[in-house]
Amino acid sequence: MAQDNAAFFPGEAKPPPVPPRRRGAGARKRQRYVEKDGKCNVQHGNVRETYRYLTDIFTTLVDLKWRFSLLVFILAYAVTWLFFGLIWWFIAYCRGDLDHLEDHAWTPCVNNLNGFVSAFLFSIETETTIGYGHRVITDKCPEGIVLLLLQAILGSMVNAFMVGCMFVKISQPNKRAETLVFSSHAVVSLRDDRLCLMFRVGDLRDSHIVEASIRAKLIKSKQTQEGEFIPLDQTDLSVGFETGDDRLFLVSPLIISHEIDERSPFWDVSRHQLEKDDFEIVVILEGMVEATGMTCQARSSYLADEVLWGHRFTPLLSLEEGFYEVDYGGFHQTVPVPTPACSARQLAAAAARRDAHLYWSIPSRLDQPLEEAAAAEGGGDPDTTRESNGTLASPE
Repeated sequence: MAQDNAAFFPGEAKPPPVPPRRRGAGARKRQRYVEKDGKCNVQHGNVRETYRYLTDIFTTLVDLKWRFSLLVFILAYAVTWLFFGLIWWFIAYCRGDLDHLEDHAWTPCVNNLNGFVSAFLFSIETETTIGYGHRVITDKCPEGIVLLLLQAILGSMVNAFMVGCMFVKISQPNKRAETLVFSSHAVVSLRDDRLCLMFRVGDLRDSHIVEASIRAKLIKSKQTQEGEFIPLDQTDLSVGFETGDDRLFLVSPLIISHEIDERSPFWDVSRHQLEKDDFEIVVILEGMVEATGMTCQARSSYLADEVLWGHRFTPLLSLEEGFYEVDYGGFHQTVPVPTPACSARQLAAAAARRDAHLYWSIPSRLDQPLEEAAAAEGGGDPDTTRESNGTLASPE
């Protein structure tokens, strides 16, 4: 029994060091579902209903890359200026204003409009409400007045739409996620005599993430009992949802722990099985940006070869004069610690056997008064009575 316990509790008998895991040269590298920087490695192909992007044009423009957003921003104004400039020139051409440029007795639709360039400049002045005062519409042109009202209204709509798109794109909270960091590796080690899968998160800014919460999902292919193959099956990894530990006060770096229990998908996974397994753990940190109140989400992932068995994160927090200091230089550092190489199921079974052995081997002090009373009534020795009691005697 002592040898059996030592095999599962290496704190009592330290096992030989195990070299770090290395995949073979011919092993195929797993394609990530989520990159380390949080980018989802999924592309949508053969989308037939592309009109749906146009029905939500605002979100489509916000989601564009910056170079395309700037191009659309410039084109939106340039096209409207050119369009209305062409109409102003067409009105002047139809009224004959271009043929009476030197006739001071003639009242044009727009004063000092002598060609398409001047009409284009007048269109810019009208839409941007610059009002230089050199070109001005007269009251003898009702079609020009209608066009002026139309351009003022449409120009305001274009301004509101495009400025709104640029403002939302500039203030997008996904840039806030750049200062939320995850440890480069996850670790598996003992915590309170239980195997736990752990990773570390931190916030580099002084402004905090309000109502921060953390989630973790296991991405792994599986086949159902009916023979259906699911290539990217998602399974929740409990990180304290039942106890509220998933709600974080992210002032200093925190170590997020997933206890490997009966409900965990790693319940039957040992160190040897982990080295051969193929999976991905996606972690998602969500919260509100304290400065803007907008929701922010940061993501990262860990492949099977990025999970270190038998390691623990180094401490980062130190107490200085009047404050706590965080040393982010060791944020990703881990140290090896004695950890059983068996699965959590085997570890729990070994602990149960050890507890059962101690229970049957050591008499309970609560039974001693009963034994003494029985010995007094029967006139026998308490030790003899204890040995004759089958519930207290050791099975050995």
